[in-house]
Amino acid sequence: MKVLLVNGSPERNGCTHRALQEVACALEKEGVETEIFWVGNEAIAGCMACGACYQLKSCVIGDVVNEFVEKANGADGFIFGSPVHYAAASGSMTSFLDRCFYSSKPAFFQKPGACVVVARRAGTTAALDQLNKYLTINQMPVVSSQYWNMVHGNTPEQVEQDLEGLQIMRTLGRNMAWLLKCIEAGKKAGIEAPQPEEKRYVTNFI
Repeated sequence: MKVLLVNGSPERNGCTHRALQEVACALEKEGVETEIFWVGNEAIAGCMACGACYQLKSCVIGDVVNEFVEKANGADGFIFGSPVHYAAASGSMTSFLDRCFYSSKPAFFQKPGACVVVARRAGTTAALDQLNKYLTINQMPVVSSQYWNMVHGNTPEQVEQDLEGLQIMRTLGRNMAWLLKCIEAGKKAGIEAPQPEEKRYVTNFI
């Protein structure tokens, strides 16, 4: 079993990375392989709504998004982490996830996921709500913790002082490992994932 953790911060080794490290450590103690994927600090284009991904099964923009999706196809679960910018996920993380989920839904479909946010002070719950919507629109079981998945601090050293936040991260990792093991046990017992209805209805509101 493998969980991909996504660092959506422009700082590779900043506060978001520190939070994800705590989750990854808890996962690895439970025997789950982890990898932290950094989206980078280069500009990430937003979705152009060109529709080319319907035929290509990948995004027409050849950048970090397609690099990540290749890894995502082989992953069993995901943790998406982002700093809070103006009470929302970072701009690069938003563009990244828009294109990942729009162009490559099968890579994430019905796989457990969770989101983590990091802030100096406020805006965490709004950013967390935003990120969780990517999971719930794609039928991904959402993994929770003992409190909302957030840590506080303006530097990694300050994050170290948020003892509750780091405990939340460890609990999240253990809960993710537990759910992955339950899913694996269910498969071995012959319990299959729910199948979608043959016809999907899409209703537009004028």
